[in-house]
Amino acid sequence: MSSVGDGTTVVDGHVTTVHSAPGSGNGKARFEEPFNKPERTASAANFSATVDYMEVERPFFIKIGKDGLIAALQKLDRQLRNAGRVHILSQKNPTDWIGKEVNPGQIGLINHGGLPKILTRAGRYPGMPLRNWWARKWAGTCGLSDAVVEFGGLTVVQVSQNQAAVVSDPQNHVFVVKNSGFVAYAIEGTYNVLSIVDQTHLPNIIKDPITHVVLGWSHEVTMKSRTGTGTKQDYVVALFLNIPANNCAILQRGDDLELLPAGQHYITSPNVTLRGMFTLGENQIEMPTKDIFTRDQVPVSLTIYLKWQLTEPLKLTTHGYNTPYDALRDKTQSILTQIVAHLDYSSMVKQRSLGPDNLDDGTDASSAFLDALRTRAMDDLHLAALEYGIVMKDLAVIDRQFKGDVAATMDKLTTRALQAQVEAANVDRENSNRIKQEEGALAVARIKAQSQNTKADAEAYSIVAAAQAQAKRLQIEAEAQAKATRLAAEAEAEAVRLRAAADAAVIDQFAREMELRRTEVSRVRAFGSKTVFVPTDGLGSQLGGSMAAGMAVGLGAREFAGAREQ
Repeated sequence: MSSVGDGTTVVDGHVTTVHSAPGSGNGKARFEEPFNKPERTASAANFSATVDYMEVERPFFIKIGKDGLIAALQKLDRQLRNAGRVHILSQKNPTDWIGKEVNPGQIGLINHGGLPKILTRAGRYPGMPLRNWWARKWAGTCGLSDAVVEFGGLTVVQVSQNQAAVVSDPQNHVFVVKNSGFVAYAIEGTYNVLSIVDQTHLPNIIKDPITHVVLGWSHEVTMKSRTGTGTKQDYVVALFLNIPANNCAILQRGDDLELLPAGQHYITSPNVTLRGMFTLGENQIEMPTKDIFTRDQVPVSLTIYLKWQLTEPLKLTTHGYNTPYDALRDKTQSILTQIVAHLDYSSMVKQRSLGPDNLDDGTDASSAFLDALRTRAMDDLHLAALEYGIVMKDLAVIDRQFKGDVAATMDKLTTRALQAQVEAANVDRENSNRIKQEEGALAVARIKAQSQNTKADAEAYSIVAAAQAQAKRLQIEAEAQAKATRLAAEAEAEAVRLRAAADAAVIDQFAREMELRRTEVSRVRAFGSKTVFVPTDGLGSQLGGSMAAGMAVGLGAREFAGAREQ
């Protein structure tokens, strides 16, 4: 993109242009290229190919290059000297002790009899009477990087990357300077800087009047011109556009149209106008329709949900529509009128909305209306929208309102039927709730019984396990006790054998007698000193038996005598 535009539309990106077909009577444009998403790397194409204002050699007009403002002023001064004009650079030499001060990075301005004189060297410039200041007047200083300097017919313009300067030359020819600058001296007329525009922060926002989507920003630069009556009037000389991503603008020159992609643009050509701005993203809106008569002459008003995406704005503007909604509204109204005109009131009153969540299987009495909308309305509207460069995404009937006396009467009947249906549904719902409650209670009882059975099984298992453990314990204890008894008996027998063997091993008679005496002492100690020990062998043993027999006879005689007395 050039830094300076002269009466042109500057475009960054892909551009699609349509031209009027010669000999066509309807005046519609012929499309030469289908619309695709703009590519910023594509070359620019404009309505008119004009030469850059800075590229044309003009007297006393110097472009500021890499050497800066001072070099451009020196070049302009040489041109003026060669043309026999008064030079603009002052010959005064600076000092360091007194006078007007010019700091580094500044230039001094002197009014020399109505002509500009420029001091380019930093320092102090003494006044009268130390220097010749005859017919001269100090006008101050300005910075070398100032955007605009206008002094005595000398014009300096320097703009940064984000700025654009709108300038009119002495012939009122308007041009735009971007990311550059110039120095000019007007012999006749003036170079007027009309505006310095911040291209990324344009003041006027442009929205879609229907969906309220932001389409971009704009700014108009005006110039005051004096008319024949002596009054001044503002005229628009430049239009700046800032189009966000996924949006575009349509420009018009006569019957020709041009697509302007996203980016920063400006228009200075008087025969090029902004046709409109559009978004290429998805849009959605609820659209109320006008009254439509059914086959039985019942008026109905529908509320339609539309979702679309504009893909070819040139087609839409060629057909004379300012927004996609305007085109869809007319087509939707026409298609719905044709569909509803073939349907009865009864086929439309039951179904309240149509969308992907409530599509029926064709068994409903209102399926004729739903099928017509699904098959005919969406398909017809999709085909019709493609003619305008629009792709339909979705269509749904949100609500419908019936009007007229017939509709009022039928609404009453329908309301009664719906009330009956609601009551029946409520009864069914209550019965269903009761059944569910009983089923829930039965399930709870079943679960409780299972829980009790499980608990009883667990208790029985625990009892059996405890009994088995007790029996096992007793068995183990009995076996242990028997084993201990057996071991004790064996130990006792072994001890007896050992003692017997020890006793048998004693040969000495005295020792044996002493052992007997010790045994007697132990027996007395064990049973007491008053115990009478009956011998169990010899004469004593026989005497004991006789005494026992006598005692038994005496006891028997006494018992017999007692029995006879009784």
